[in-house]
Amino acid sequence: MKRYLLLLLMVSLLASCEKNKVSKIPHISLMSFTPNDSMVVNIDTALVIFKFTDGNADIGNDTVSAIWIKDSRYDSAGFQKYSFPNIDATIEDPKKGLTGTVYFFPDPQPVPRGDSIHLATGDTLHYEFYITDRARNESNHLITHHLIIRP
Repeated sequence: MKRYLLLLLMVSLLASCEKNKVSKIPHISLMSFTPNDSMVVNIDTALVIFKFTDGNADIGNDTVSAIWIKDSRYDSAGFQKYSFPNIDATIEDPKKGLTGTVYFFPDPQPVPRGDSIHLATGDTLHYEFYITDRARNESNHLITHHLIIRP
């Protein structure tokens, strides 16, 4: 009888444990890229707003977590690394994961390339970006819509 009681207690303890079902690999989704879709702008401020989810909350507050972004006009330059915003350590809970919204201003801001064609007719670009967490897990990659910049 004691064995059955012990077994029942163990099963009920295991059943009551909560497991985080969100992936420990970060995931991002684009909420907004300003200026709006294919808008022709003079030199302006670009703003990328995205949501992220990280199942084990190991993102931010270190030198490894980062936002990686690439300007489509400079493919050979590759992705540029930017520090991930600081996150209040008291809300990091690996059992619950972490979800948030990031407002990111690419630096430098987009300006037309300096050759005569782009200075005369404008320049077109889009950004590709992703994030990494402390374990160097790489999120999905997102691409913004095109932006046309005029001098």
